[in-house]
Amino acid sequence: MTIQSGPDGPSSSLDRMGIGTTGTSTRHNVCKNDDFMVDFHVGSVWRRRNLKDLRLSSVGVFNSNIDHGKEKERKNLGRGFYAIVDVVELFNSVIILADVCHAYQVLKKGGLKDENIIVFMYDDIAFNEENPRKGIIINRPDGDDVYTGVPKDYTGKDVTVGNFFAVLLGNKTALTGGSGKVVDSGPNDHIFIFYTDHGGPGVLGLLDHREDVRMPTNPYLYANDLIDVLKKKHASGSYKSMAFYLEACESGSIFEGLLPEGLNIYATTASNAEESSWGTYCPGDFISPPPEYETCLGDLYSVAWMEDSDVHNLRTETLQQQYQLVKWRTINENGEYGSHVMQYGDLKLSKDQHLFLYMGTNPANDNSTFRQGNSLPSSAGTVNQRDADLLHFWHKYRKAPEGSARKINAQKQFFDVMAHRMHVDHSMKLVGGLLFGFERGPEVLKAVRPAGHPLVDDWGCLKAMVRTFETHCGTLSQYGMKHMRAFANICNAGVEEQQMASALTQACSKVPSGSWSSIHRGFSA
Repeated sequence: MTIQSGPDGPSSSLDRMGIGTTGTSTRHNVCKNDDFMVDFHVGSVWRRRNLKDLRLSSVGVFNSNIDHGKEKERKNLGRGFYAIVDVVELFNSVIILADVCHAYQVLKKGGLKDENIIVFMYDDIAFNEENPRKGIIINRPDGDDVYTGVPKDYTGKDVTVGNFFAVLLGNKTALTGGSGKVVDSGPNDHIFIFYTDHGGPGVLGLLDHREDVRMPTNPYLYANDLIDVLKKKHASGSYKSMAFYLEACESGSIFEGLLPEGLNIYATTASNAEESSWGTYCPGDFISPPPEYETCLGDLYSVAWMEDSDVHNLRTETLQQQYQLVKWRTINENGEYGSHVMQYGDLKLSKDQHLFLYMGTNPANDNSTFRQGNSLPSSAGTVNQRDADLLHFWHKYRKAPEGSARKINAQKQFFDVMAHRMHVDHSMKLVGGLLFGFERGPEVLKAVRPAGHPLVDDWGCLKAMVRTFETHCGTLSQYGMKHMRAFANICNAGVEEQQMASALTQACSKVPSGSWSSIHRGFSA
């Protein structure tokens, strides 16, 4: 059973993933020059891979109406809200739901009220047939259940970009479905947003990634639209300050060159504008999930800030102190496999404000003393989020009985995903060559703008190019989000939509059908 691909395609992901490689046993896969081979008939795998589970988007907004009898501390805090958005429907998205549920538990222990907590989630994970512990979700190998008690304000088809924006703006009339709860905040309120999702340059993946999806899905959430909503929120005078924690690949590109100072918003991201974010507590890690799990249990950045919040007195720890701890854990601990946590917006807020203002604090941690430097436990391993499905299907295949329907299905799923990846990568490579010449094409598509500049000048052009690609070549899916920079560079080079369509007609002579067609899955723009 072999798969071959070029150097810019899935091979690099699987090579780093280490499928077919162990620290002590014989290496069965071959990675040489431009060829790549995967052999499923191998032993256990890898010391550290670059795979990760699907992620969901989570938005947390809450006010500091903390009920721990600290009247003087509470007096001028105002109200607040927390919202969670789960936008992925598939069991290997458990990593995202676990992050979201854990975040809710942090805030509840911090004294926040459910009336100020808003949750978006598809909610098809806890009781999924592939969940080895029905009704239970954990975020670390020895962790407690974080699912019980989590509110579900917006679920299933009500999880949309439009509803998220309406909730954030407090616009009840713009809602479609759901509980109707919105961020009805005032000028003295402090808002905290925790958003975790798949991402790519300039986009967040608020869409459905299931293989068996039957209905068209939501478009991506584009960075310029999010920034416009944040500016509207500020112009309405309906908050005092806001902290925004964002977990996604290339998440820095959502704010880079776009989030201005003066909005009283402090944002941190799991990665810079050009790198992946990472999963942790994955199968095969030194600290692995229980053996019955075939998925990672958390995202490294998310787990880092939540595990810090679990044990420290947040009345005395500042946003900046937590940022430094999370930054250290997310890159220094993991060497080659990690990401650069970034910060944007009004950085002064991070030095002046304590976490208690946004998250409350657990009374059990009142005597905890913040320690400068890393005080977080090691997660001992990471996985690139974009390769999550491969890790899931690989472990599903490896653990299934020989000849079983489960093993055959996992093998088919793996090959389907690999074929889609190769199609997307090959199509983009051809388009670059047709537009800019085959020598110059790769350089143009991969070019990164200087720090402080947004991904693209014309966001309308970017959306048009994405839709044109998907019309001719099929859906990008969460994997194809990695090519958003290429689409942006095509726009920045002045290519017209008709030129793009002409190149795509040659690059994709046959439009994918079935589960990978845009008609089946919907468009990303």
